[in-house]
Amino acid sequence: MNAATNQEAVTWHSYLNRRMLILVFLGFSSGLPLYILVNLLQAWLAKSGLDVKALGLITLVFAPYTWKFLWSPVMDRFSFGKLGRRRGWMAFTQFALFLTIGAMGSLNPLTQIPLIAAAAGLVSFLSASQDIVIDAYSREILSDNEQGLGAAVKVNAYKVAGMVPGALSLILADHMSWSTVFWITAAFMLPGLLCTLLIKEPEVYGEPPKNLREAVVLPIQEFISRDGWHKAAWILGFIFLYRLGDAMAATLATKFLIDLGFQLTQIGAVAKLTLFWGSIAGGIVGGVWMVRLGINRALWIFGVIQGSTSLGFALLAHVGPNVLLLGCAFGFEAFGVGMGTAAFVAFLAKTSDRRYTATQYALFSSFAAIPRTFVTASIGYIVAATGWSNFFILCFFLAFPAMLLLPKVAPWKTQ
Repeated sequence: MNAATNQEAVTWHSYLNRRMLILVFLGFSSGLPLYILVNLLQAWLAKSGLDVKALGLITLVFAPYTWKFLWSPVMDRFSFGKLGRRRGWMAFTQFALFLTIGAMGSLNPLTQIPLIAAAAGLVSFLSASQDIVIDAYSREILSDNEQGLGAAVKVNAYKVAGMVPGALSLILADHMSWSTVFWITAAFMLPGLLCTLLIKEPEVYGEPPKNLREAVVLPIQEFISRDGWHKAAWILGFIFLYRLGDAMAATLATKFLIDLGFQLTQIGAVAKLTLFWGSIAGGIVGGVWMVRLGINRALWIFGVIQGSTSLGFALLAHVGPNVLLLGCAFGFEAFGVGMGTAAFVAFLAKTSDRRYTATQYALFSSFAAIPRTFVTASIGYIVAATGWSNFFILCFFLAFPAMLLLPKVAPWKTQ
């Protein structure tokens, strides 16, 4: 009884300590640019008349999330003077994102699509770069037994960031110019920048890379030699597949709701606001439950819940524009994906060696981003051929391949 009580006390203390508070700000800052590209950019272009096929191709701007491991060694090797290696890169990318996001909204979607695509690509590049250093920072400030809780807190804040471009910005867009909306949305990057300037640089584990060659070669060499080529390949395959179905289901969700007949205000006030409560619930339940289950078992259980969330969209497509069902579908999606992502992020952190955090974590998360970048580019054509309901059922079945790899990469009996 005393041991259980002590474990519970440690759990809640871990949620409330300063490191977890830092992850709230950094997780929010990390999620905001992605949701701007997924929700706000999509709504802006859809309302301007772009069809579903063109919007599907616009998702190619997410390519930097897939290739970020290519420049992560640079961020492991070089620093920004007194700000240091992690804080310097975070401050640079956060300020650059503020300026780029705000400026993007001043472009004309009827005549300047190439410039908008270039600006969106730059936002994606800066966002992916910010993710590299935030992931490295969070891995380095948390102890191994805090990784699960830390992942839940960061993912929760990441998801809540979607409320700004997915709810507030859409509501504002019905009442003011898109340019003003983009600058207001960009200003939500500033709390993360302020946090970066106030926190301390994390402790360095081992000796940092002396040159770019070491920054590139040593992380990959360590990962492959740790358990051999075969285990490394299984891990990378699992990382690629774990969020495939969910990524496909969420990519054109705003376009789906507009096609179904919902107004932007309804999407913002009903559908996207449920992300807040769903994410909070998923983060709390996932984080606390993960402490008891362990990261491996959490991947099994949370993965099943996560994979089932696309069925809510399929039902909505079948029923039509029902406001209550709209809220339920998005609430379940936020809850399930919040749990699955928390376990997944904790797994990536546990799999990364502290000596090469930025490069290894970037490599793993890049593999996870491949479906969102390239596979999802074909979604518009799939939807045009199958219809929305069948498309979301397909997303449900695409969750199974990753689950079949779990005995290889995260055995149930191993914590």
